[in-house]
Parts: sequence; C-alpha cells; structure tokens
Amino acid sequence: MSREEAINNFDFCGTVTDIKPYGSGHINDTFLMTCEEKGKQKHYILQKMNTDIFQNPDELMENIINVTSFLRKKIIENGGDPERETLNVILTKNGESYYRDSDGGCWRMYKFIEDATSYDQVEKPDDFYQTAVAFGNFQYLLSEFSAEVLHETIPDFHNTIDRFAKFKRAVEEDIYQRASSVQKEIQFVLDREDLAYTMCTMLRNNELPLRVTHNDTKLNNIMIDNQTGKGICVIDLDTVMPGLAGNDFGDSIRFGANTAAEDEKDLSKVSCDLNLFELYTKGFTEGCRGSLTKKEIQTLPLGAKTMTFECGMRFLTDYLQGDTYFKIHREGHNLDRCRTQFALVEDMEKKWDQMMEIVKKYE
Repeated sequence: MSREEAINNFDFCGTVTDIKPYGSGHINDTFLMTCEEKGKQKHYILQKMNTDIFQNPDELMENIINVTSFLRKKIIENGGDPERETLNVILTKNGESYYRDSDGGCWRMYKFIEDATSYDQVEKPDDFYQTAVAFGNFQYLLSEFSAEVLHETIPDFHNTIDRFAKFKRAVEEDIYQRASSVQKEIQFVLDREDLAYTMCTMLRNNELPLRVTHNDTKLNNIMIDNQTGKGICVIDLDTVMPGLAGNDFGDSIRFGANTAAEDEKDLSKVSCDLNLFELYTKGFTEGCRGSLTKKEIQTLPLGAKTMTFECGMRFLTDYLQGDTYFKIHREGHNLDRCRTQFALVEDMEKKWDQMMEIVKKYE
C-alpha cells in the first residue's frame, strides 16, 4: 500500500496505467510508471530511497534540487533541452521534493527521459566515449557551482583513508568469522595501504581542487539518445557531493574499461582495455572543456587505480560484515566482486607506464 500512497501524493500528469520494476541499481527500489493523458502515454520514474544508506533524505534531495536547478539554467544558456539533458524532479502535491509515507518510507519521482537508453556494459566503444563526454560535460557545467554548499549524503564516501580504517576494523572484529577464508584478499589491501592515502593527501595539500562530483560514474548512469547515439543526461544523483574529478574518471574506468563483468568469477577474463582507457580519457577531457587543471589530468590514472582498489576494498568489507550494503544475488557475491576489482588493480599496475603515456596526450 505504501507505493500507492506515495503515487497518490505526487503532482504528476495523467492516470496510472502500469507500474513495474526498472533498472539494475544496487541501492534504491526503482519503478517505471506509465500514465495516460488525453490519449497519450507519459512515463515517470518512481523511487523508494534507501534510507539505511541515505539517512538524511532532506539533505539528499536538497543537493539534487540545487544541482539540477543549476544544470537546467546552464543547459538553457547553452541552447540545450533541459527536459532531456538533466533530471527533472516531480514535486509532491504539497510542493515537497519527496514524500514520506505512513510507514516512514521516502519516495521521489522524476520525469522519464524518453527515447534514450542506459547500458549496463559497453556494447560498442562509441557508447563508452559518449559517456565520457557526458561525465566530462557534467564537470564543465558545474565548474562554477560551489562544491562546499553540497551536503555529504554519505559521509567520507570516497575518503579512502577512512575506507581503509573501516576495512581494518572489519577484519579485526570478524563478526561473521569470514576473515580466515579470505586472507589472500585481506593481504592484497594491506600491501597497498599507501594507495589509500595518496589522493586524499593531495586534496588536503591543495594539490588537487575540490569539485562537484557524481561519485558513481558507471556507464548505466548516462542516458544515451536512441537516435543520435550521444550521451545526453547524467542520472542517479544521490551521491553528488564535493570530491575529486579523478575519482569520477576512475570509477568509470574501473567499470567500463574492464574486459569482464563486475562480478566475473573467471579472473583470467579481467583486464584494463587500454583502447577503452584512451577513448574515455579523450572523451572526458573533451567534455571538461579546459575546466581541469594540468595536475588533475596527470592524476587520472591514479584515480582509476584508486577507485578500483577502493571499490574492491568496499566489497570485501561488506562481505566481512555480512553483506549489509550492496545487494547480493548469490552466496559470496561480494567476494566475487572484490576479487574482480583486485585483479583489475593488478592489471593496471602492469600497464601503468602505458596509462601514464596515454594521459600525457591530453594534458
């Protein structure tokens, strides 16, 4: 009943004719809602926010409203289409950005972006390039937005120093007695403690600027226009926070330039595709349109390795703590994900000089 209660409290157009689960996200519960108005179909995205993870929905939605409003203004200035090039929040009938149902569940609604598709894996290289341009353009459009005004929806989300400390604590506490079976993976993290500190230290020393970052730059968070094949809209803004441009770049590489799926069990399939790495570097720097510093561009490979390492560490931490954060679909799923990330880190280490040479072309 809570879903129906939520729907009845949003100020959308038309009569609901269908609603079904949508997408492949790990965190929120997402539905595609079909409505009919004057003989025409309209679609909306309805989401129940995961308030176990996003514990302050007021701050979360304030971020999203502020960022999408700023993007809308910039898109209009640039002669773009604000209905398709940024998310549009549907307010409740009381003018609020989300609805809290009688069971305490928090719901929000967006206009659905028609005639566009998001992809879970790179189907053709140009799709990856287009997402790079789109995420770079996201950086460019928000380069004048003050990152300091944004709330941290998940505190210390890409603070790898903090992630490393939490990982060590999870190993020590070992509440599910799983540590003994994953000693190889634990040692992998401990051997790379320096990597957890490098980029955070550069930020603290003002070597890298604080940016508005998306913090979940997977391929499927870009809508690609079905007609033109171009990336048109960045979606899933829950983790938009202050951060490092290299982290956004790096998260895309760890997901999109990996030759295997994120949870591939056969680790021989895992590698960093250098052609895709270069294609993404080209697209991202083009999309940023000169808004990155030279140092930011030089540290893009470091961002790729750091984000891959951090993600693997997070999967391993979640496994040790009983799989409470990421949704799992089989026993040991987070462990499979962790091993894939670590295999990718190892491959990046082998290809490090080549990655650095590629990035030099785009300084």
